[in-house]
Amino acid sequence: MASYGLFLLLATLTILSPGPGVVLTLSNALRHGWAGALPGIFGIALGALVVAGISASSLGLLLAASTTAFTLLKYIGALYLLYLGIKMWRTQSFVPTLKDSEARPGRRFVEALSIQLLNPKAGFFFLAVFPQFIQPHGNYYSQFLLLVTSYSLLVIALHSGYALMANSARGWLSSRRGARIVGKLSGMTFLGFGVMLASASK
Repeated sequence: MASYGLFLLLATLTILSPGPGVVLTLSNALRHGWAGALPGIFGIALGALVVAGISASSLGLLLAASTTAFTLLKYIGALYLLYLGIKMWRTQSFVPTLKDSEARPGRRFVEALSIQLLNPKAGFFFLAVFPQFIQPHGNYYSQFLLLVTSYSLLVIALHSGYALMANSARGWLSSRRGARIVGKLSGMTFLGFGVMLASASK
């Protein structure tokens, strides 16, 4: 495989860049701790696998070619990000309440998975970037599997690092003032991502 090290560098920079998944990981870690953020991290990683698989199939090419399909998925994803933004904006505390502690990890997993699946830009990343690192005379599927598996493992490793950093700040966020500040910032970030996704073009 050509330039595998370059691919790992590009993937690392892409995953580390601020995005809805990163913000969700940080907020989950602040609310539920490092271990509590893991279901969401695994959801994002699985979403990457699914989106990559779709991108490698004829369905991915259909989404890339169809303006209607792209627009529909784009607006659904934007609405979901706006919903999360409003939810975070209204946050009053990052200290788990009884209701929070009873929230099932599966819900965090599905929430993170949904963010990844409803973002058409993720699919275009795989469509545009992955072919650059696949040798045309090699086995396409084995190379593709290596790239997407590496990407998903990097998601788990790097997002876990984000979660550890956020977990160390939970003491300050035990105050109402700290929670309101971070809640408003997170909410505005999600709202901003939602607006940008809604206005994005292919």
